[in-house]
Amino acid sequence: MKKTSYIYHSMLFGSLILGSCSSSFLDVEPMTSVLESNFYKTVADADMALVGCYDGYQRTTSNGSQSFYLTAEVAADNCFGGTGTTDSRSFQAIDRFDIAQSQSDNNIFDGTWSDYYAGIFRCNTLLGKLDGTDFSGNTTARARIEGETKFLRATMYFDLVRLFENIPLLTSPTNENIPQSDPKAIYQLIVSDLKFAATNIPATAYPKSAAATNDGRATPFAAKALLARVYLFYAGYYGGEDIGVSKAEALAGLEEVINSGQFALVADFKNLWPAASYIPNASNNTLDISKYAGKGNGEVVFAQKFNNTSNYNGYVDGNRWVVFLGLRGKNWSPYGQGWGACTVSKKFFNEFDNMDTRKTASIIDIDGENITGFDLKDQREYTGYTIKKYAPTALPDGTTNTGGDKDMQLSQDQDYFVIRYADVLLMAAELGSANAQKYFDEVRKRAYKANFVPLAVSKNNILKERKFEFAFEGIRYWDVLRQGLNNAAATLETTEDVLSGSVPEKVTVTKERFLTTKGFMQIPNKQITLSNGVLKQNAGWN
Repeated sequence: MKKTSYIYHSMLFGSLILGSCSSSFLDVEPMTSVLESNFYKTVADADMALVGCYDGYQRTTSNGSQSFYLTAEVAADNCFGGTGTTDSRSFQAIDRFDIAQSQSDNNIFDGTWSDYYAGIFRCNTLLGKLDGTDFSGNTTARARIEGETKFLRATMYFDLVRLFENIPLLTSPTNENIPQSDPKAIYQLIVSDLKFAATNIPATAYPKSAAATNDGRATPFAAKALLARVYLFYAGYYGGEDIGVSKAEALAGLEEVINSGQFALVADFKNLWPAASYIPNASNNTLDISKYAGKGNGEVVFAQKFNNTSNYNGYVDGNRWVVFLGLRGKNWSPYGQGWGACTVSKKFFNEFDNMDTRKTASIIDIDGENITGFDLKDQREYTGYTIKKYAPTALPDGTTNTGGDKDMQLSQDQDYFVIRYADVLLMAAELGSANAQKYFDEVRKRAYKANFVPLAVSKNNILKERKFEFAFEGIRYWDVLRQGLNNAAATLETTEDVLSGSVPEKVTVTKERFLTTKGFMQIPNKQITLSNGVLKQNAGWN
């Protein structure tokens, strides 16, 4: 079979990463003194290569390509594309499911495609080398390393198959030019990998009590939680249970996470997020961060880790999408400036109950918070509201609040919470746990505190609760999509008045455009060309 470069495979032995362990196991730098011929020999080698796999997953964000997170938020019904008036309209193409919004942008996801397959390549390489590694009878180490690697591969494939649906399935480190697989085969591998991880990663390997050193590592609890998310999406979108996991199995895994005693909701919702919990002190130009629950808090089941040491000399480990969410050209401590993406829908803001403490923790209300001097001339699709949860932060004098080189673009180190314990509780309730009402109430009591009023648990009420609990966390779009295409089309269809460059504009998302694409994204034209036409474009994006 003819080989091409359509799937990024040039590792330059990139999976060999040495952790310096100064602040995170992913505080890394590349090694240059090892070769494949003298590597993968010992448990230490395999562990080092495993960190390289985590680094590969990190780079799906830190490389600066069109991120999974931003795509999910722009495509959902809570946000518009935003950004600047002279920027590309690629975010508008995603928001409207319409490439006519930016006809020349036929490679929006080229970096995304390459970054994910590079990470999968690393995982496949390590998995293929384990039989030749001398574990000296240490079967626990072998199972742990294989389990973590398969968890990462499953995570990356789950992102890819939700973004594009029609993707090649690679289970070995190859650059063969293979056609796209049946999506069911992708999901079957994801389920198999997650079940292996759930069974083989020791529950004691990475306890929350040691989060300062092991935060971000895959655990059996993370695998069980992600397995339930996979089940819910596949069963909802495709209407079947033919990928190797049943509803009962998914629920049982969630109950095990809950009963483990390792996780709990953070008492105050706002304390999960830096921008929502930091308090500026102008007198000494500091931020009081004492309320912030921290990166490794007890609610985080799994996080994608980032550091602030990115630079222009090869270190690539920062959260590159955070800066997109900053106020366009404006620091207003504790909020930092950025590119003004994902402006929040006024309709969504008004739907959010004022008694719900999640509202002010999730959304920056520019007028309501008396943010002045905001220049509308360069802001596209201004609504008066923007995302607070993952907003970058700034000191009172307007200085970027990061470590490292304090580079606004490179030094953002806020972790992405892939799965929170609140999601475990609500998924368990949705799947019919005997404790569904208890789990549902637990999430809502934190949100409403003294204003809590009981609400009967039901699927509709759970989905509504998820809309507000996980707003701007890259989850809402997939929750909408798994309700069926017609329901999703009705939810996503909208018309709203905004300002672009201070000029009134109307954002219109039609159900017809969404249905044409079936909710999936554009496959990069470059990859189709490199494959000599083996890859086929998704419907609606030609």
